Amino acid sequence: MRDRRRCIDMRLRRLAAALAVSGLLFGTAACGSGSGSARAGDPNTLEVWTRSDPESAQTYQRVFAAFTKKTGIKIDYQPVMNFDQQLQSRASTKDLPDVMINDTALMGSYQAQGLLKPVTPDSIAGHDEITAKSWSSTVGLDGRHYGIPYSRQAMTLFVRKDWREKLGLPQPKTWQDTLALAKAFATRDPDGDGKKDTYGMVVPGSAQNGYVAWWGSSWLWQGGVRILQKEGTGYRPAMDSAAALRTVSWMKRNLFCGDSGVIQPSALTSVTANTTNFQDGNAGMYLTGPYNISTFDKALGKDTYEVLPAPTGPAGNNDVLADGENIYFGAKTGKAKQEQTLAAFLVSPEGQELAMTGDHQPVVRIPVNSTLDAAKVREDPRWSVVQKAYEDDSQQFPNAPDWAPMKQDTADALNAIFTYCGSDVRSGLKELNDTLAGDLKDQDLLK
Repeated sequence: MRDRRRCIDMRLRRLAAALAVSGLLFGTAACGSGSGSARAGDPNTLEVWTRSDPESAQTYQRVFAAFTKKTGIKIDYQPVMNFDQQLQSRASTKDLPDVMINDTALMGSYQAQGLLKPVTPDSIAGHDEITAKSWSSTVGLDGRHYGIPYSRQAMTLFVRKDWREKLGLPQPKTWQDTLALAKAFATRDPDGDGKKDTYGMVVPGSAQNGYVAWWGSSWLWQGGVRILQKEGTGYRPAMDSAAALRTVSWMKRNLFCGDSGVIQPSALTSVTANTTNFQDGNAGMYLTGPYNISTFDKALGKDTYEVLPAPTGPAGNNDVLADGENIYFGAKTGKAKQEQTLAAFLVSPEGQELAMTGDHQPVVRIPVNSTLDAAKVREDPRWSVVQKAYEDDSQQFPNAPDWAPMKQDTADALNAIFTYCGSDVRSGLKELNDTLAGDLKDQDLLK
């Protein structure tokens, strides 16, 4: 009960903080940008933020340079790592960026805080070349669009092909195949150095920023689990189901509390930034996003590993997490034409191809423009595996609610369940389900 109250207190503190910010942000649309900003006084300059590290920022710079050359509209580009923190700071001064490119799953949170202007798809040239599936991730609770799809991706399984073939094992097709391969990678010295220093699978299992829920969602879906179930205009939590109990128990028993070496020892404190075992050459598998392909090619060599569909789970599917980035317009007046012109360029074949290619990390993985094929653009058949996973075998987090607290609560619960091998999975999931119900009730979405 004490843990349950602590969860409630944490949720209420987050809600209070969000509401406090919202009080500032709802005024943004009416007030516009700060009058002291030189950029705001130039109608031909757009301030654009992306959540980018230095490598991907160089790709964005090339894309924006091409846009300026084509249209004459200048871009004041700001690559930002601690995006949300800086965004809240700018919102408090009523001076939001004109355009933002960030995760699809953040749309509900941004909309709830009053950060975004609604978007009419017809106002974006080329909108009809974006599929309905991609457009669906930009629809808010009120039925209006609050973003433009920019990039999509889906998880696939990266496997050390050279290790697998050395051990004479097949490509994994099922969970049991994957577990058997992980155990072989951990115990049969696939790198041939005579030491027991390899691991079966890389797992970013930290609760920080919801990582274990992000990574684990694909396993949940393959086990027939839904974190939330849509019901009419609302949702209900579904983490106390029989499927959830079976799936989470299997993950705990076989991955986190099973044989040593199946996953890396630091898994439960690992985030993607420090989960480098695969590229460092001491782990054999990684269920992750395609943005890592260029990094792994440089670190390992493209012929040493393979990109495979995720294994089929007990529910008979190999669904994986699909996510990506949307283009958002800051909630303020002015520059609508320039913003729409930029968005149209970014989703055009020219803009998408520029963002998919080059010497630095691509910022468009699977193109949202349906006239493009990722494998053909990159002349790399591995990308067809990723594109097929997105189009045919993927699920997305619900983006219309404020998903952030629910993802974090799910991660906190899963991390605790996996950390304490003697803990009761059923009671942990029941507590999580109650917490998710509270999150939904806070947003008036509980059914």
